[in-house]
Amino acid sequence: MKNPVLVIMAAGMGSRFGGPKQITPVDDKGHIIIDFSLYDAWRAGFRDVAFIIKKEMEAEFRECIGDRMEKYFNVSYIYQDLNRLPEGYEAPAERAKPWGTGHAVACCKGVVEGPFAVINADDFYGRTAFSAIYDFLAKDPANGSYAMVGYRVRNTVTEHGSVARGVCETEGGLLKGITERTTILKKGDDAEFTEDGGKTYTFLPGETIVSMNMWGFANGLLDELWNRFPAFLDKNLATNPLKCEHFLPFVVNEQLEDGSAKVEVLPCEESWYGVTYREDLESVTAAIAKMKADGIYEEELWK
Repeated sequence: MKNPVLVIMAAGMGSRFGGPKQITPVDDKGHIIIDFSLYDAWRAGFRDVAFIIKKEMEAEFRECIGDRMEKYFNVSYIYQDLNRLPEGYEAPAERAKPWGTGHAVACCKGVVEGPFAVINADDFYGRTAFSAIYDFLAKDPANGSYAMVGYRVRNTVTEHGSVARGVCETEGGLLKGITERTTILKKGDDAEFTEDGGKTYTFLPGETIVSMNMWGFANGLLDELWNRFPAFLDKNLATNPLKCEHFLPFVVNEQLEDGSAKVEVLPCEESWYGVTYREDLESVTAAIAKMKADGIYEEELWK
């Protein structure tokens, strides 16, 4: 089998945070969130990493992250290009927004050849999450055999605003369905979401399993993404040509519904940390400092 590849989605520049949150230091050694993800991935066994970026940010990304990681990983770059679409389709001339996580991962075709994991660049996932997803991929899963690291919603919300999460329905350790909720807010030890701009809220128990976009896939997913993308474009280009997004869970859901895939849910009790909002930075740096004090991380990674 080919070695498992860690695919990191890093094309977004964090509009809500107000700047390039992927390269904001989270400790006094200058480490950024992605440094901890890469360190945990290396400890778990990953030796191949592919960064999904915008072509225009390549020089800065290499200088900040990529060149440093070439000491530890075989590094590849994938460019999420608005114009990389199925044959017969064109991006609207006025569109600037990327096509979403489903399209980002689809762009890996031709570069990523083996089983692979997917994560976001600006989320802190925790050490055990990487071990769980690597161990799944190391078994060389057959096409249609996927995994998702499932977090408790109470461990993934912020004090400073709403977050978007995939709320999961599970049964017997398998994912039965996933629904994107774009406005989830903390409510004590639990959470709630709104779909109507805050007029009404739906309660989410803190134990609820949510997706943080940490997936493990057999390589055949890349064909599924491309084969199913035209139907999405046909439906959405007519109604929302400038902002429609093709989320990765859309295709996972379709495959669950038609029986062409099964998704093992890998339970994770780690706490998510991220800088969705600038105000999150203080709590993230405090959490990192505590994990260093507890011996989970060295003061200087890779030392």
